[in-house]
Amino acid sequence: YNTAALTGESMPETKQKGEMILAGMINLDTLTEIQVNTTFKDTKLSKILEMVQNATARKSQTQLFISKFAKIYTPGVFFFAVAIAVFPPLFMGGLWTDWIYRALVLLVVACPCALVISTPVSIVSGLAAAARKGILVKGGIYLEIGAKLSFVALDKTGTITHGKPVQTDYIPVAEDSEVHPQIVAASLSARSDHPVSQAIAKYEGSDASTFLQVESFEALPGRGVKGMIEGQLFYLGNHRLIQELGLGTSQLDESLTSLERQGKTVVALTSASQVFALFAVADTVKDSSQTAIKELHALGIKTMMLTGDNSYTADAIAKRVGIDEARGNLLPSDKL
Repeated sequence: YNTAALTGESMPETKQKGEMILAGMINLDTLTEIQVNTTFKDTKLSKILEMVQNATARKSQTQLFISKFAKIYTPGVFFFAVAIAVFPPLFMGGLWTDWIYRALVLLVVACPCALVISTPVSIVSGLAAAARKGILVKGGIYLEIGAKLSFVALDKTGTITHGKPVQTDYIPVAEDSEVHPQIVAASLSARSDHPVSQAIAKYEGSDASTFLQVESFEALPGRGVKGMIEGQLFYLGNHRLIQELGLGTSQLDESLTSLERQGKTVVALTSASQVFALFAVADTVKDSSQTAIKELHALGIKTMMLTGDNSYTADAIAKRVGIDEARGNLLPSDKL
């Protein structure tokens, strides 16, 4: 399941029978029978919408103060100006033109409208300036406290990382002159829309013209894919598929665990009796992330990364870019 709408995580998540399916997940490759046990207003997706709607209503302390102040100041200035325009001509023999002019001058100088409008205009200008630099601020209350920050929480996918999985490792396991693992794996992967498969199909140097003909292609939900290439049956799947085929060894398990602890998703190309190669896929870190974290630290601001991905991935990415603390397996409500 693609959980990006809920967690922002680019890597899909496998669900087993009896596990919770959340509204907003996208079914990638399997028939699913679902028992609905909540109304829409109680779903995670509905709560995300509510959070977005409520964000615009949050005003800064300055805005709240000016709003209260304006309720007294604006009518006060207006009535004082009317008094200046009316009372001297009526009771002191002054000229109407002179005192009306002075009342208008008072309104311009006191300018209650400018005072009341200036605060929201300043905040809107600040939000717009930030947006032009790619920073979206949820409201004036958050813009105002920016100068007081001592701790910043960052999302991982699309913020620290690019948000698109790519192939990062290729590890040959068995030598076979008749099998070219990268070409075979890319040929199988090209037949699937799964993000991990697409990353392997688009590895650096791959060429669609070199892909081999795949017959009897079949998706194996939660495990991988299989297909016939040049008369031989090949599997491309995860750790679970390797165990089901009875191809697991202590050395292979060690390699798989090592890559997974680096926050990578690992799949293996196998036949029914032999493992040919391992492929690791991961969301890559942006070049600017490490520099940005260093600049925050230079300002005395500590950092934390929040992600819907597993804790291994969270810790690996945080260590790579120098983030102080990382927390994984979080939904948007948990991040908030």
